[in-house]
Amino acid sequence: MLRKLEAEGYIMKLSSSPQQAEDSIKLAERDLEVAKTILDKNYDWAFNIAYNSILQSIRALIFKKGYRTSSRNSHVATLKFAEIFLDEYDVLYFDRMRRKRHRAVYDTAGTISKNEAENAIARAETIIEKVKNLIE
Repeated sequence: MLRKLEAEGYIMKLSSSPQQAEDSIKLAERDLEVAKTILDKNYDWAFNIAYNSILQSIRALIFKKGYRTSSRNSHVATLKFAEIFLDEYDVLYFDRMRRKRHRAVYDTAGTISKNEAENAIARAETIIEKVKNLIE
């Protein structure tokens, strides 16, 4: 599967750097904490930052495996990489978040409910822990 993603131009080989993976996990954890702090102030941004925390955690896994995403379609490339290592439920949730985040950031303000933002934060916590276990 990794070779297929590489052949399709979604990912490229990278000299494995434990520091890059560690830095991405730290970013994921930072973003998760920020999402929690702004939850009651702005549901759209709490959701968006929770999404970014998941994105950063998966990037950590990508780095750990010795790859990086291409600059084109990097969010889709991250999703495709996640399909290899995460369970289907997490991948589907991440993809739904990706699409909803796009609308909330670029199309219409106020589209995220409190429940959606809370669920995004909870799912981000779960996925970050799963990725940390895969990396260790």
